[in-house]
Amino acid sequence: MLTTTVFDTRAYDRESLLRAAAGFPIEWRFLDFRLTRETAALARGARAVCVFVNDELDRPCLEAVAGLGVELVALRCTGFNNVDLAAAKELRLPVVRVPVYSPHAVAEHAVALLLALNRKIHRAFNRVRDLNFALQGLEGFDLHGKTAGIVGTGKIGRVAAQILRGFGMRVLAYDPYPNHDWASQHAVEYTDVSSVIGLSDVISLHTPLTPETKHLVRWETIELMKPGVILINVSRGALIETRALIEALKSGRLGGVALDVYEEEEGIFFEDLSGQVLQDDDLARLLTFPNVLITAHQAFLTREALDDIARTTVANLRALTEGKPFVEGSVLV
Repeated sequence: MLTTTVFDTRAYDRESLLRAAAGFPIEWRFLDFRLTRETAALARGARAVCVFVNDELDRPCLEAVAGLGVELVALRCTGFNNVDLAAAKELRLPVVRVPVYSPHAVAEHAVALLLALNRKIHRAFNRVRDLNFALQGLEGFDLHGKTAGIVGTGKIGRVAAQILRGFGMRVLAYDPYPNHDWASQHAVEYTDVSSVIGLSDVISLHTPLTPETKHLVRWETIELMKPGVILINVSRGALIETRALIEALKSGRLGGVALDVYEEEEGIFFEDLSGQVLQDDDLARLLTFPNVLITAHQAFLTREALDDIARTTVANLRALTEGKPFVEGSVLV
């Protein structure tokens, strides 16, 4: 029996993991709070811990779980910027992730945010519920014939680009490792990042968070953008410098912003704070803008993506018990 402590879980995590593990003896310990240095002691007796995007796997946390005999850290996500990989390597503590899950889930959510924001669907919905059927202030623009900029053409970025091409948009793309065969097949134009930012009517971010991409969108890059541009981020919150974003919104520089991630989302997203006072002043300010649409890191939340994540996670747990290689592409340490 493989004992696995699963941190930061919700009902949909439990259901998908239990489905994927049917017939395989895993003792699941589901916890609804995050793994941090303070909560690491609750992994006692487990051979593996399973974590998500906002768990804090810094050196003290990793030292704590390794000291308890944990043999594997399994991320049920693709991003890993919340893990001190150098510390894990020193501790000889393997870390695995889900290298890929339904790219359509995240790409389609990005486009859904774009459509809702541009056509002001969220505002129209609230008006009609109040029996206000006036159209004043709900004007959008045709996507057809406009230019979309895709920053990052991994699996998700490529799907998003293809969807936007289907709307009849010109698509510019930047990636340090361009896929020219794909671009040629779908009439996508690779160019430098400054051109993508400066020529696009819509910019969608699909790049991982690295030291090079942190605050990719900041005041200097915002100044390069077309006035009225719509900015979409479904990747990592820290790709955007929040204070610069707020100033650009206040000045009217940006036409709209749609976010599924937020720079300081930890401890806020995935939680029900409806009965509390929001303590994050920047997020509270963002929520006051009529041209800002925010969802709480739900782009991945489709049945297909959850099943993909669970299957890879369970496969890596089985590999631990059976002494077999981990899923290809999943090993970080």
